[in-house]
Amino acid sequence: MTPTTPTTLTLDDRFARELPELALPWRADEVPDPRLLVLNDSLADDLGLDPDWLRGTEGVGLLTGTRLPEGTTPVAQAYAGHQFGGYSPRLGDGRALLLGELVDRSGRPRDLHLKGSGRTPFSRGGDGLAAVGPMLREYVVSEAMHALGIPTTRSLAVVATGRQVYREEVLPGAVLARVASSHLRVGSFQYARSTGDTDLLRRLADHAIARHHPAAAEADHPHLALFEAVVAAQASLVASWMLVGFVHGVMNTDNTTISGETIDYGPCAFMEAFDPATVYSSIDTGGRYAYGNQPLVAEWNLARFAEALLPLLAEEEDEAVALASESLGAFRTQYSAAWSRGMRAKLGLPDGLADDVAAGIVGDLVQLAQDNHVDHTTFFRHLGAAARGDAEPARGLVLDLAGFDAWAERWLAVGPDAEVMDRVNPVYVPRNHLVEESLAAATAGDLEPLERLLDVLSAPYDVRPGAERYAEPAPESFGAYTTFCGT
Repeated sequence: MTPTTPTTLTLDDRFARELPELALPWRADEVPDPRLLVLNDSLADDLGLDPDWLRGTEGVGLLTGTRLPEGTTPVAQAYAGHQFGGYSPRLGDGRALLLGELVDRSGRPRDLHLKGSGRTPFSRGGDGLAAVGPMLREYVVSEAMHALGIPTTRSLAVVATGRQVYREEVLPGAVLARVASSHLRVGSFQYARSTGDTDLLRRLADHAIARHHPAAAEADHPHLALFEAVVAAQASLVASWMLVGFVHGVMNTDNTTISGETIDYGPCAFMEAFDPATVYSSIDTGGRYAYGNQPLVAEWNLARFAEALLPLLAEEEDEAVALASESLGAFRTQYSAAWSRGMRAKLGLPDGLADDVAAGIVGDLVQLAQDNHVDHTTFFRHLGAAARGDAEPARGLVLDLAGFDAWAERWLAVGPDAEVMDRVNPVYVPRNHLVEESLAAATAGDLEPLERLLDVLSAPYDVRPGAERYAEPAPESFGAYTTFCGT
């Protein structure tokens, strides 16, 4: 596949063609003084885009939506959503645009999408803009998630606009170019259902099947099979978040994807001291989206997806509800199985170990970690050293030494595999204090801390000499951490 040049680049508009009711043609705002801050060369190459061209005037024009190939029709997507439990019938892309679809080197369609590209008819009083810091946060965390092997949207570039953005203070503006398998979400189906147009709902479901879950098309009941595929994808996704201590922070239904990818890195963060009640988002005052609540919220969001699909599941509502309820009932089993598999790997438990023995070892460790508020990432990584005979690094993180010793004796007796553990327990995650340090420096014009952080996070399982500070939790002087959504 030859890298795309400006004369050969095309952006398909399949979403807008097939679902015009959900696509409002719109244009990005002009950018007064664009400056490329960071470009994801490897992702560009995967998309067949020439990184050198993207760094030029025309490429930056693509990345800001201001210089597009002839015939391109960017659209703001319409969707609804439950935000912190309250239903909003008309959300949509208030500061974002879908430029179109590319086909990557593997033959998969990928959305090219912008954030911070200006006001749209969905802006609801907002300015449609984004600041450098939040857009770089999404770049850092989404690329870290990708390196951890967790399904995610990815960041192609962040371009400073030269425009000021007014929040609590005046900040430099930026546009993020994001890539996703699609931007279909539970909220897309909620919006389609709210129109009362069953044909639109059916076309959206068929579009989702073709795009993400083609096996559903061969099922006896394709739309029920679609629902079941999304349930399975979300169960696996949220289990992977829990295993690395990721706190999404804003698990609204409009941020729950049909593909099973993580989307919208607003007030997200990685948990340090293990605590299911961990909340970082400034707006999550009730703890709805706390770390430990994420599986329950995902199940609740999927119930809202089921409600939206009811007209496609059966002619009689009672029958449709029964079918949806039975399929939704699989979520807890699938989530528990995915989480348990992940925990067995994190502790290096042998394949033949009885489930009840494994469950006891895992459950007791989780309780020990919670009671002692150990650093989640460091503790699990140090257990790999314990499996090799050096328990002191992990033991030193625990106040209840007798409790740890008793647990470790049971665990070591089953013969944990340290090599397996090192492949799934990262050394490096985006430590909150380092993310803030790099974003503050980048906002002030110094990109070096950001580039160093991105480099370390690109290989999270590999110990890197000289990078010790990237593996350490925040110093006490950092204080309690609070994140903001950036809008």
